[in-house]
Amino acid sequence: MNFTRWSARLPRTQRRIAARADRGGRRPKPAAAAGGGSVPAARGESADPSGSGEPPAVPSDAAPPAAVPSLDGLSAHDLLGQVPALVAVVYGPEHRIAYLNDTYVELFGSRTPGTPAGQALPELRELGLLPLMDQVLRSGKPRTVKSRQVPAGGPATTPGPRREGAAPGPGRSRHGYYTFTCSPIEMAAPRGVAPARPVDERTGEGAVDGTPVDGTQVDGTPVDGSVREDVVRKAVAVPEAVATETASGTDTVTEPIRGVLVFGADVTDQVESAERLRASERLQREAAVTLQRSLLPQGLEQPDDLRVAATYQPGGTDAAVGGDWYDVITLGAGRTALVIGDVMGRGVRAAAVMGQLRTAVRAYARLDLPPHEVLQLLDGLAAEIDPHQIATCVYAVHDPNENRLVYASAGHLPILVRDPDGTVRRASEPTGPPLGTGGWLHTTGSVPLGPGASAVLYTDGLVERRDKDIYDGVAALERVFAGATGSPQVMCDRLIRALGITAEHDDDVAVLVLQHPARTGHDAELFHNAALELLGGVEAAPRARAFASGVLASWRFPMELRDLGVLAASELVANSLQHGTPPMRLRLRRTDRRLIIEVTDGDEHLPRRRRAEPVDEAGRGISIVATIASAWGSRRTPGGGKAVWCEFALPVG
Repeated sequence: MNFTRWSARLPRTQRRIAARADRGGRRPKPAAAAGGGSVPAARGESADPSGSGEPPAVPSDAAPPAAVPSLDGLSAHDLLGQVPALVAVVYGPEHRIAYLNDTYVELFGSRTPGTPAGQALPELRELGLLPLMDQVLRSGKPRTVKSRQVPAGGPATTPGPRREGAAPGPGRSRHGYYTFTCSPIEMAAPRGVAPARPVDERTGEGAVDGTPVDGTQVDGTPVDGSVREDVVRKAVAVPEAVATETASGTDTVTEPIRGVLVFGADVTDQVESAERLRASERLQREAAVTLQRSLLPQGLEQPDDLRVAATYQPGGTDAAVGGDWYDVITLGAGRTALVIGDVMGRGVRAAAVMGQLRTAVRAYARLDLPPHEVLQLLDGLAAEIDPHQIATCVYAVHDPNENRLVYASAGHLPILVRDPDGTVRRASEPTGPPLGTGGWLHTTGSVPLGPGASAVLYTDGLVERRDKDIYDGVAALERVFAGATGSPQVMCDRLIRALGITAEHDDDVAVLVLQHPARTGHDAELFHNAALELLGGVEAAPRARAFASGVLASWRFPMELRDLGVLAASELVANSLQHGTPPMRLRLRRTDRRLIIEVTDGDEHLPRRRRAEPVDEAGRGISIVATIASAWGSRRTPGGGKAVWCEFALPVG
């Protein structure tokens, strides 16, 4: 709806128009006649009472508009004295005092006119203004310094700054911030003073203010450093040379006296407001970073076969943290899932989406699904959380029995793997689009990760720069990673430093480093593998029990743990013989912390734990395994079939 035509009829519209006109110093124009303007007269007010179409006549006794007063009667001395700012006028190369306004005197105390500023105005030296005033006097150009803190002065009769611990006088603030502007000015010489002569810098002879160096004026009166009031008025008010009358009655044009006008505007409120704003932003950033770190894992799980470390570096100094995250999840049977991702955008919303995705990844990982299926589930969840928010992610699984890193990527940067000889390779399998886009089937790839190898997962903040291609940053990371040695945490720190990541970096950075150590000596004695192909029919069960008993005895396990291990192996083999299909295999694995028993077969149906009735002849095997073992689980294998496993925690020592 167009309100232009009816704006005059809105309540109090005419009153506001009149108020604006009064503030501007002019009356509003009368409303146009009904036939000549687009805005009709307000209800109850007729623009043309007679209806003739002519503008109404102005009464003859109407008061004429008030005349604008002239400023010619105001002197610069009067104006500067009433300005609520610090004003000081100095002259000559020594910056002798010519004038101080009342605000300056109230803050710093009174000063004797004619005294050099270096002696009488120590506050200017503390503020660093004296060298600035020298530059202004030489160059003739104004200079400004911003937001200088000025301590309050002492009593008005005490020159110099206020004594330490003394209370400020009435109307004075304890501290203030001022922006000082030093401007060059030219002042008129006082009446009855001889023409100005230049100063000889080598001998100091001569004067620039019309005062001889012997301390007497032309008329013979002594000079005590003071300046008469009429001199100050003329010095401040007259900006150019004037004609002065000498004793002989002839007019002599004297040279103007050059000086500096120091003007200090109080900006305490602005500085304090800016400081409060910075403190508020700092608190908001700390809260945002705390939220971000609370959503990340507080302590990484340490698998038996890998050494893992991660680093998170928030970007920039603002409160808008990013959505980078990482995680390490132990899947059981010695397998480990490693995750790193980046939610696009910044702020609390990105961090919240990141937290939901990280929680979902841990839930899907417990299903022990292949990496591409985990990303497929995450893709649908990301679209449900926020259809306008996308994220990149890499989900990888390390299996010590295969010595490979199986992974799937959703628009994320490639994993880098370094072999024991120092060669760095990129995981070159194709990647799918970011999470949240939908309509894409992700695929799983793999890369070798044997003993002695290392790998690094990272977000784009580590390698992306505004002035370079992102793959140039990946190439630089490859070169740095090839020479990085030490523990995973040391390698994380070296990668961060080598790529120039500082506290002022404009993007979040997450780095996850894993090592598959090559064990020798005593450590190698703690890690063993043994496997048996289950051939034949039901006679495979006693062979499996005998094999498990012999292997566990050779590993010098206690008798109780040995018996539990043999029982678990027997139940898993029996379950596979009854419900599975060939090929079948029994695998025993020992680490420094646990014993793992795993049976694989060619059937893809995963077993479920159920309650068996007293009359049931089957259904108790998995329940027995779940009761005696520390953990158990099942998963589908990549080549088809399934694996059912359980593990026992080894006694400490």
